[in-house]
Amino acid sequence: MYESFFGLTSKPFQLNPDPAFYFASKQHRRATAYLEYGIHQNEGFIVITGDVGAGKTTIVRGLLNSLDPEKVVAAHLVSTQLDAEDTLRLVGAAFGIRTKDVPKADLLMSLEAFLVSNASKGKRCLLIVDEAQNLTPRAIEELRMLSNFQFEQQALLQSFLVGQPEFREILQSPHMLQLRQRVIASCHIGPLDVEETAAYIDHRLKCAGSKGLPRFEPDAYEEVFKASDGIPRRINGICDRLLLQGYLSGKTTFSGKDVAEIAKDIREETAGPPSAATNLNLADVALGAMPYDKEIEGEMPRLELDQESAAELQNLIASLNAGQLAERLLRLERSLLRLEHINSATMGLLRQLVSASRIQRQKEDDRG
Repeated sequence: MYESFFGLTSKPFQLNPDPAFYFASKQHRRATAYLEYGIHQNEGFIVITGDVGAGKTTIVRGLLNSLDPEKVVAAHLVSTQLDAEDTLRLVGAAFGIRTKDVPKADLLMSLEAFLVSNASKGKRCLLIVDEAQNLTPRAIEELRMLSNFQFEQQALLQSFLVGQPEFREILQSPHMLQLRQRVIASCHIGPLDVEETAAYIDHRLKCAGSKGLPRFEPDAYEEVFKASDGIPRRINGICDRLLLQGYLSGKTTFSGKDVAEIAKDIREETAGPPSAATNLNLADVALGAMPYDKEIEGEMPRLELDQESAAELQNLIASLNAGQLAERLLRLERSLLRLEHINSATMGLLRQLVSASRIQRQKEDDRG
């Protein structure tokens, strides 16, 4: 929507992972090196962990794109909370093996035959499991058992386990000892620092064809880092909203204040539902009513307050509730204003398209 306004050839801060926008931070380079090392070892497990949005999937997709299909047969699956046998069927399906209505024993034999067939052709088989923290202990054990398949002293299957930080804790549990012994390398991807955040933003803009626009002032980079904690996906979300706001307001240079306002809007929009204490209707607030639960109501007689103090306390609580409601109404008003700006800009574009279409039609009629 805003690409032409800034002279970009594509959207620079899309949320979906795209290897074309890969940014090689120190930690991402280290994770990539571990994956490449694992490819050359052709055995065991490689474990890559990182927070949601840290760039794990982007690294994996970049690796898959770099593999020679004549030498490596790769399967990529996203784990969910499935039992061991269903996970085994997912692995088979990822390699193109028929799994429907096939008994487990026959499925294992089909998998082994597939792996041996590729090994005899000089090909290696690689399994990449994303969201590995969702694997059940029995499913992890099935994957470990698959690593036992061998052909002439050569491991037939190598696995990369990619997951969120809690997967590291899962691996440290006592019943994961045998799997830990098969892990040949492990790497955790942390957040970007403030300098890398600035470089990351500039890199993505350049990949999207930027010729100098939009421009970020130094304090804008710092605010993006502060609001995102250096997590790439959060950076993308903030910058995407920032560019949209710039397009709607005709702004091409962004300051720290601009970023702070966008970050505040995002926080308010993604905040959880209000608590029961703030969920009052207007009539209740106008009357100074306050919500009680039964436990509190039962304790109220024990409070030794004179009439004046009790009235003051009730007025204070009512004013707090009114303030909370006013804040919610203000957030709603801001959201409506943003929608109004977007609708106005969209209608303006539609009018331009209709006008251009009429002019084109008139020219064709004149030539006719």
